[in-house]
Amino acid sequence: MSQSDRYDIVIVGAGHAGAQAAIALRGAGFEGTIAVVGRENELPYERPPLSKEYLAQERPFESLYLRPAEYWTEKQIAMLLGKTVVAVDQAEHTVSSEDGMRIEFGKLIWCAGGDPRGLPVTGADLSGVHAVRDREDVDAIMAELPTVDKVVVIGGGYIGLEAAAVLSKLGKRVTLLEALPRVLARVAGEGLSDFYHVEHRAQGVDLRVDQQVEALEGDGHVSGVRLAGGDILPAQMVIVGIGIVPCVEPLLEAGAAGGNGVLVDAQCRTTLPDVFAIGDCAAHRNAFADGDVIRLESVQNANDMAAVVAKTICGEEAEYKATPWFWSNQYDLRLQTVGLSAGHDHAVVRGDPASRKFSVVYLRRGQVIALDCVNNVRDYSHGRRLVELGIKADPAELADDSRQLKEWLKASSPTA
Repeated sequence: MSQSDRYDIVIVGAGHAGAQAAIALRGAGFEGTIAVVGRENELPYERPPLSKEYLAQERPFESLYLRPAEYWTEKQIAMLLGKTVVAVDQAEHTVSSEDGMRIEFGKLIWCAGGDPRGLPVTGADLSGVHAVRDREDVDAIMAELPTVDKVVVIGGGYIGLEAAAVLSKLGKRVTLLEALPRVLARVAGEGLSDFYHVEHRAQGVDLRVDQQVEALEGDGHVSGVRLAGGDILPAQMVIVGIGIVPCVEPLLEAGAAGGNGVLVDAQCRTTLPDVFAIGDCAAHRNAFADGDVIRLESVQNANDMAAVVAKTICGEEAEYKATPWFWSNQYDLRLQTVGLSAGHDHAVVRGDPASRKFSVVYLRRGQVIALDCVNNVRDYSHGRRLVELGIKADPAELADDSRQLKEWLKASSPTA
């Protein structure tokens, strides 16, 4: 093996997590050799704008790069692009790519993210059926849009709702299908779900819940979506946004613990020596999820985990315990979320949703665990501290939006 095929740190995945791991390592003073192995042929770029400004053609792709090309050269970070890692040999400390390349590592940081979950029905492989995961996906959508009138979006999570909002603004006739009784069912309470349901319908989206897709119709190219019961919705394009499948099979086959993601500890170490995992594919025990093991699919999580790994490798004390936060842009609505609302036993609405500026505060056993803030930066800023400090509050008092949330910061103390 030539010297060029051996690196002190090999990072698998050139998304947010992989790029930030390399950036953080250099920032922490790591002077060894680093290689980033990426499946795409693109240098690392922002992913959230793909379903927002990039799809809406409001931002050119060049503006999405996380760092200019010369950065990676100046920092002596080798970018090995267009390569998919398919195997990890723990004993030999090597990874192997689909094209036969074999790379030896001192330490491995796995940041491979996930693949879009496929629709398990006949016709899912027809042309005109798309995911929204990388540049190639969105470029394919944009290339077809001039000949498309009717679009069916399958999935009422953030990706589906954001895509529906953009396509509706672009003049397409959009139908959005959600299998569960409400949109955002896995990430928000009923109040926020109801608000976005009403908002999308007001914007012209034919939003339908409790809908099961039986098959996609078409002769080579999709022409319709057949629902359980037999109804067929005409469509020249279908966008599927029903989550991701974490790309961890090579690690699991090498003996790492995990299943829906690869299990990591507070320093983001897997159960394999010298192997870390971060980002969408890393399953970790999270204090904000009441101690449950979860995966977090967010840029914030990728960046925070990357910082922990970089410090750990460089010999600093570090532990992953960052506050989860997320955002979503739909129409002129800016949603900011802090904390994790799953498992809440009370939800308090502050403000009037009809005004399009309000917040939902989630509590569990009297403690503030999360907020969803729509066009409400002040509540988000103050509410973040309530979540971080584990403040307890009376729901009836929280509902009074004439009182700023910072009052509870002054009057309360962290729980024991």
